[in-house]
Amino acid sequence: MEHGTATGGRSGATIREVAQRAGVSIKTVSRVVNNEPNVRPETRKRVQKAVSDLDYEPLPAARGLAGRRTFSIGLLYENPHEFSYIHRLLEGAYAACEAKGHALLLRPCTADLTPATVRQFVRQTRVDGVLLTAPIADRSDVTALLGSSGVAFAQISPRDTNPEWTSVGPDDAKASRALTEHVLALGHRRIAFIKGDPKHGASHKRLAGHLGCLRDHGVAADPTLIVEGNFDFDSGRRGLATLWELAERPTAVIACNDDSAAGVVVAAHERGIEIPETLSVAGFDDSPTATHTWPALTTVRQPIAAIAFRAAELLIANIGGEPARQETFDCDLVARSSMARTDSR
Repeated sequence: MEHGTATGGRSGATIREVAQRAGVSIKTVSRVVNNEPNVRPETRKRVQKAVSDLDYEPLPAARGLAGRRTFSIGLLYENPHEFSYIHRLLEGAYAACEAKGHALLLRPCTADLTPATVRQFVRQTRVDGVLLTAPIADRSDVTALLGSSGVAFAQISPRDTNPEWTSVGPDDAKASRALTEHVLALGHRRIAFIKGDPKHGASHKRLAGHLGCLRDHGVAADPTLIVEGNFDFDSGRRGLATLWELAERPTAVIACNDDSAAGVVVAAHERGIEIPETLSVAGFDDSPTATHTWPALTTVRQPIAAIAFRAAELLIANIGGEPARQETFDCDLVARSSMARTDSR
């Protein structure tokens, strides 16, 4: 959808030259370059070969002007307590955009984000669609604004999914069940759980998975073993302090993420509590923190980059006319030395 006189990339080849080399029209070249449908496979291959032979690279600006698209998507995110999460998420989203010939525009947000701020971002950048990360993905005012404005969006790790919206995330409940199953298999029955940020859907899903696993194994859930948290180091420290005041203390603690688990570990060391001899500890995410604590944390590894890549890929497809899709990714249990069997005490 470029003009025939527009020059391309490094070799200076034009879209007209590509069309001549492939023996097709300029419009057909444009459709292939922009990954549009309705092009026969053999024709598409011929055009792609001509593009490669001539080292042709379309100008994004020309594509946007001709097709009323900017070939860019935005990503809204809140600054997390542990930066490795957003780092891996950005890696995945950028890789998908690069593969699809799109630009990725970032918009860091704070908890006081308003729909007006989102509207301003979309209008100023003219992005074709928006990736919403947790907890923004669950903001009904934001999704309502984008939906009423006709702006495509995809949710990353939302609490609830909508068949009309594209969403991608880990199976948090299943992963949490697997982690609790592992702790139970080590003989623990007094298992504490430190919750995450209540604004994040992952916090609720991980708690639900934990409680569901206990129920399935006939282990009564003790409300005193469930403590508030916020996905950060300090909430882990506070959680351990609260739990250690109980008359019947836990033998294991599952924290809703690795930062909180690290707080538990440090607080335990400060009190002279041996890990894992006296207290076993587990986290979630397999962030760098998990291997920086002593002992290293048992945790759950979620494929953050792959999730972000797929979310961006599906969003771009949705912008191009494909229907919305909802997908979940499995996670992997990573057993390390922060947990031990109860009979080792």
